[in-house]
Amino acid sequence: MTGEQAVALAMRYFDSGEFRQVLARRVTLATESQREDRDATIMQYLEQEIMPPLRALGFELQLFENPEAANRPFLIAIRIEDPALPTLLSYGHGDVVFGDDENWRTGLSPWVLSEEDDRWYGRGSADNKGQHSINLAALEQIFHARGGRLGFNCKIIFEMGEEISSPGLAAICQQQHELLQADLFIASDGPRLNAIQPTLFLGSRGCVNFRLSIHARENAYHSGNWGGLLSNPGTQLANAIASMVNQHGQLQIASLKPSSLDDTMRTILQNLSVGGQVGDPTIDENWGEAGLTPSERLYGWNTLEVLAYQTGNPARPMNAIPGSATAVCQLRFVVGTDWQHLVKHVQEHLESKGFHNIEVEWLRGSPATRLNPQDPLVPWTLDIIEKASGKKPALLPNLGGSLPNEVFADILGLPTLWIPHSYPACGQHGVNEHMLKSIAREGLQIMTRLFWELGEKGSAVLAQRQVGERL
Repeated sequence: MTGEQAVALAMRYFDSGEFRQVLARRVTLATESQREDRDATIMQYLEQEIMPPLRALGFELQLFENPEAANRPFLIAIRIEDPALPTLLSYGHGDVVFGDDENWRTGLSPWVLSEEDDRWYGRGSADNKGQHSINLAALEQIFHARGGRLGFNCKIIFEMGEEISSPGLAAICQQQHELLQADLFIASDGPRLNAIQPTLFLGSRGCVNFRLSIHARENAYHSGNWGGLLSNPGTQLANAIASMVNQHGQLQIASLKPSSLDDTMRTILQNLSVGGQVGDPTIDENWGEAGLTPSERLYGWNTLEVLAYQTGNPARPMNAIPGSATAVCQLRFVVGTDWQHLVKHVQEHLESKGFHNIEVEWLRGSPATRLNPQDPLVPWTLDIIEKASGKKPALLPNLGGSLPNEVFADILGLPTLWIPHSYPACGQHGVNEHMLKSIAREGLQIMTRLFWELGEKGSAVLAQRQVGERL
C-alpha cells in the first residue's frame, strides 16, 4: 500500500461518520479537572476511551498516579516494533475546563456534540479531545494500512490535569525519563494560524504571572477629611503599572525584553497574516511594540498584560481613600528572555521610577521553548503537510500562548513538532467551543500522511539530523 492509499483509507473512515461517533462519545464525559467530583469520570475517560483503542494497536499500557495532584493520573502507552526503528513520542490531555453549561447558546450543551454547518460544538471538541482523537485515528489507519504495523515505534503520554497547569507532568517525565525516551515528539494542541492554513509550530511562549501590591494602611479614610494628605494606593499602583507598560501596550522594562528576534526569525514571520478571519476580534492599530508587524509582536516579542486590578470596593465604592491596592500581571515571553529573574527586574525598575513601597510576588511561571527552525525535521514536516493538504503551511517558531512543551523539549530533550487541528476563534476555554469539521478532516489527512512517511523515511531524516548535530 502507498501513502496515498493510506490517506484514502483514512478519508473513507472520516466520511463514514465513524470519527464523529468517537468524538461525540468522548465529549459526553465531563472531565473537568478543576472539580473534585469528576474523579470517576476522569478515570473513565482513560479506561474506556483511550486504553481500549491503544490496546487494540498492540500498545503496552501503564497508569501512574499523579505525584502532585490526586486523581489526575497519567497514562503511558508504548509500542516497540523494532529497537532499530525511529521512536515517536506523542501527547494528549483528556481533561477540559469548566463546562459553564448555563451560558452556552440556546440549543447547545457542552456535553453533547452538536453539528451546525462546518462546526462540531462541545466541550473538548477543540481542546483537546478532538485533536488527540485525530492523531489516534491516524495511527489506527496506518496500523491497518500496513497490516498490523506502524513502521516505527510509538510512545504516548496522556495527562488529565492540563487545564490546571499540568501538575505532576514534569515530575512523571523525570521519574520515567528512560521509559519515555524517543527520537522526536509530535502532538497537537492550540490553534492554527487561521482556519484555512495548516500550521506547524515548534514550541511555545513562556508565561509568568505575578502580583503587585501596595499596603499603605489598615483602614480606608474619608476622602473629604484626608484627601491630599494620605497617599492613594490605587493611584500609585496605576502609575507604577503605567511605568512598566505604556498607553500603547509597549513593554517599558528593558531587562525583560527578548534578544531572539533576529533576521532569521523576521524572515520566518514576515509572510504570516494574523487575524482578519471570521470570528476574530479586530486588531487594535498602534497597540504593541513599535516597529514590529502583528506576527512579530505575537510570536517574536514579549507582552505585559494586566489581568486583574482592585482597590477599594468596586461593587460598592465609598468616599474613602483605600488602604491597599493589588494587581495580577502576566508576562508572555519568547526564548532569549531573563524570565527567571522577573521579580528582581520588576523591583529594580519600580524603584528606579520612585516606587519603593510595592511588593512584587511571583505566582507561577513556565519557560519558553523553540526548536531550531533550521532543524532537518522542520522542512521535512512542512513538505509532508503541504503535499497532504495541497496548501502551503504556516511555520510558527512558537505558539503565542503556552503549553507544557518544556517538559518534552528540556526534560526529555526532544525536538518538538506541534501540528494543531483547531483555529483561533474555536471558543476554547469559553462558551460554544467547537471544532471545524473541515479542519478535522484535513488534520486526519495530514497526520496519516505524516505517520506513513515517518515509517518510510523517518530513519533517514533522523540520521541527517544527527549529522547536523555533530557538525
